[in-house]
Amino acid sequence: MTDVKLYKMSGAGNDFVVLDGRGKDMDEFRRAERIRELCKEFRTDGLMILLEGMSLSGRKAETGFEGSQGWEPQGTLGAEPLTDHTEFRMEFYNPDGSGGMMCGNGGRCIVAFADWLGITPLEPGHYHFLAPDGPHSAEILSRPYSGCGKTATGKQWIVRLGMIDVNGIRKMLGGYFLNTGTRHFVKFVEDVDAIDIETDGKALRWNEAFAPEGTNVNFVQRLPDGTLKIRTFEKGVEGETLACGTGITAAAIASFAASYPDSDGECRYRAPFSGARTCPFPVADETGRISIRLQARRGDILQVDFQPEGTGIFRDIHLTGPAEFC
Repeated sequence: MTDVKLYKMSGAGNDFVVLDGRGKDMDEFRRAERIRELCKEFRTDGLMILLEGMSLSGRKAETGFEGSQGWEPQGTLGAEPLTDHTEFRMEFYNPDGSGGMMCGNGGRCIVAFADWLGITPLEPGHYHFLAPDGPHSAEILSRPYSGCGKTATGKQWIVRLGMIDVNGIRKMLGGYFLNTGTRHFVKFVEDVDAIDIETDGKALRWNEAFAPEGTNVNFVQRLPDGTLKIRTFEKGVEGETLACGTGITAAAIASFAASYPDSDGECRYRAPFSGARTCPFPVADETGRISIRLQARRGDILQVDFQPEGTGIFRDIHLTGPAEFC
C-alpha cells in the first residue's frame, strides 16, 4: 500500500492519522492490528479514511446505539440534508481498532482535509458528508490560505460542523448521560484540574450502569464568565484526550439541562425556558437559541450552539472549532 500517503491532523489537540482512500483498496487500514500500529506510531487518538461521496436516496439511516439495553438517550439525524449527494464519506476508528461512532473533532479535520485536497462542494464553503452516525453538513469559516496558489495566511481552518440531534438526556450517577454521535456521561465539578481522570474516568467508563458498551466520561467546570472547562476520558483511547468533539457537545447540552433539573431525573423546560434554574448560565438569545463556549485541555476555545425544543430534545446542533495539519 505504498501509494497511500498518511497525514496527521489535529482538532484542538485531538490528533488523527488521515488517509485519502478514494479509488483505493483500504481494507488493510481497516484491520484493528494495523490501526493500533499506526495510532501508536503517530501518537494519535484515532484514524480516519476519506472515501468517495454517495447519493443518500433510499439509504436507511442508522441511529441510536449498538446493543442498547433499557433506557438509552438517542442521537438521531437532524433536518433533511440540503442536497441528496455527499461530497465524501468519513470512516473513523479509535486507536484500539473499534469503529462505528462519530468523532466531532475528526469531523472538522476531515472537512479541512477535503478542502485541502481540492474536493469541490456543491455549495461554496459548505460540505456534505456521510459519517458513521449519518449525514452531516459543515461550513468552513476560515482557511489557512487564500487564492488559487494557496498562499499561507494562517495555521488553522475554522470549521462549523453540524451534529446529530439529541433525543433524551438522563440525570444519573450525579451527572448526565446522552448521545451526541457516541455515548457520553457528563459530570460537573468544582475544579476540573484536581480530578484524577485516569482513576475516576476509568471507573465511570466501565460502570455497570453503562454496560455492555461503556461510555465516554467528561468532567466539566463552569468558569465565572460562563465558559465550560472540560476534560475527557475516551473509550477506545482508554485514557484522557486533549479534546473530544462529541464530548464537548455533550457538555454544552448537559450544562443547559443542569439549569432546569427535576427531582425524577428528567430535564424539563418550556420555551422561553422559564422556571427555577440552578445557575446563571447558559442564556438563550431572542430566538431561544443557546450558544456556549468551552475550553479544551490545551486551552483551545470551541463553541457549541443548539436549539432546545422540549424535554431532552435538542435540534440544529453545531460545533465550531479549529482543524490543522501537524
